[in-house]
This record gives sequence, structure tokens and C-alpha cells, in this order.
Amino acid sequence: MEPLLDVRDLRTQFFTQDGVVKAVDGVSFNLMPGETLGIVGESGCGKSITALSIMRLIPSPPGKIVSGEIIFEGEDVLKMSDDEVRSIRGRKIAMIFQDPMTSLNPVLTINRQISEALELHLGMTKSQARQRSIELLKMVGIPNAEQRVDQYPHQFSGGMRQRVMIAMALSCNPSLLIADEPTTALDVTIQAQILDLMRNLQAEHNTALILITHDLGVVAGMTDRINVMYAGHIVETAPTEELFANPKHPYTVGLLNSIPRLDAPRKEKLNPIRGLPPDLIDLPDMCPFMPRCDYAREKCGQKNPPLMDVNEVHRSACWFWDEVSLAGPTGKREGGVTANDGD
Repeated sequence: MEPLLDVRDLRTQFFTQDGVVKAVDGVSFNLMPGETLGIVGESGCGKSITALSIMRLIPSPPGKIVSGEIIFEGEDVLKMSDDEVRSIRGRKIAMIFQDPMTSLNPVLTINRQISEALELHLGMTKSQARQRSIELLKMVGIPNAEQRVDQYPHQFSGGMRQRVMIAMALSCNPSLLIADEPTTALDVTIQAQILDLMRNLQAEHNTALILITHDLGVVAGMTDRINVMYAGHIVETAPTEELFANPKHPYTVGLLNSIPRLDAPRKEKLNPIRGLPPDLIDLPDMCPFMPRCDYAREKCGQKNPPLMDVNEVHRSACWFWDEVSLAGPTGKREGGVTANDGD
């Protein structure tokens, strides 16, 4: 079966007064129909820029997709005209943006904001689009949908706005849904409801899903595969169970060890990753994680490692991946989670 999405050597840069920011630097991955892919990493590692590049929504200036291919349903999105991209954006590829508080237009009703895509892409009349909008609000669990569809965003809570964003994204039954931090700023109860809602809707429509987050716990029970990003690169990729059981990049181990465990002693301290992500302007050809890494050696400062095969389904961008484990370089296990802990 052919991949629904095939991203090849994608490079997105921002040209600023201080220099060129290589926000996405040589990213490659694919996604099969109905598959769920998690993209995780700290803030600023390139997750959202990767998603915006797929949608062709990079602000220009200062941003630009300088090279690469984004093959969606056999066609390169980067070679499409603006009109062609608009015809698939929202119709075949939809995105749940990171902040529902600012992603909805405050002066338009919920009905108008959902109906716009239905009228544009599916050719519905206003009455048909309104009825479909009500159905979508019911589908995402918003009560009294007949009345609430004519309300404005400020009349909805944060969780309800996020549900509206999901309804808008699913309105045209897209083949690919990109969810960028869909549970940001939501309490844990609403977060669980949102994730469960996305899981059920995806199963009903066989929609491929890219779930972007900085929290490995969120993707644990949601995804089939995980790409770990750092400094604009994918530093590790593997099936979810494989990644949680056998991480082979020090950064992945650091993320796992930063997650609180319910079975840990109350006074046990977390093991955060020391330091900060690097400045992406004029980054030298070295492993970008080297200054924060417990496994770092001289070779790490000489060249940035490519993704190397750990096994048939697992790849890691670490020169010494065969030494990396949750036990740490000292041989003492410092924590981590299992894939079932996030479900």
C-alpha cells in the first residue's frame, strides 16, 4: 500500500536579521492511511513548523520552504499552485491548531466558521451547511448544539472551543488530520475526553492522524509510531511500543525520565534534561544534543549523526545508540514510562 503522505528531506528556514534559522533541517517520514504518527519534542524543536510546512502555511517573509518534497496522495504539495493547495487544505488535509483561544474568529458565529469550509469545498447551501454544523457539534459532544451553533467563541469554554476546532477540522472528512498540541491549556479531565474523541472519530473515518506534542505520555496510548524531534531534526523514530521499551537516543531517554511516575516513591526527584535547546542560527555540524548528553564524546562534536538502523523498524541519530538505555550510562535505572502508562 502506498503512503498517504511522504515527506522527503524537508528543509524550512527563517531569514532574520540575526541569521538563518534552520527550523526544519532534513526531515523525512511517511504516513499510511489510517495510521497515527506522534511527533514529540521540546518547544522550539520544529514540530509545529513541520506541520505548517505540510499545510503550506509558513509565513513568508521571513519563512521559506527551501527544499524537499511533500508527497500527498501521489502529488508534491510544494509544486502545487496556491489555488490547488487551497482546494486540498481543509478538504483533504485538515489541522487542529495549537491555541483554540486565538484560532477562532471572535466576530463570527460558530455556524459561520464551520459552514465556510462546507460551502467552499462541498458545495453545500447555507441551510445544508448549518444542519451539518449542528451534526458536527453533536458529534464532538457539545450539548444543545441547535442553540450553541449560533453563538460566538467567547461564549464557549476552552475545552468547548477545542471541540469546535476539531469539528471544523473534521467537517469535510479529511484523509489526513494534523493535531498540533490539541490538549494545550486543558485540564486533565477535558484532555482525556479530547484524546478519546479523536481516537473514536479517527476509527470511524479511517483518518490518518499526526499528533504533535511535547508530552510522551499523551502519545503513549494514541499512536502507532513516534518521531522524536530535536533542533529541527528527527533524532529517533520507532513504533510506539518499541520506543518506550527500548529508547536508543539520549534525548528520548531524557524525555522519558522527565515524566512523573505514579509507582515512584513520593520523595523521589525527577531527572530533568539539563540545559536548554541550542540556538538554531548557524548551528555547527555537530550533534545538537551534545552539550546536554551524558553519552557525549569527541566524535559527537565533529559531525551530526544521521539516522542509523537499530533494527528493521527502529532508527536513531546517535553515534553510540547501542550503549543507550533507560538505565543510563552509569547502569542505574532512573525511571521512564511504559506505553500503557499514557492510555
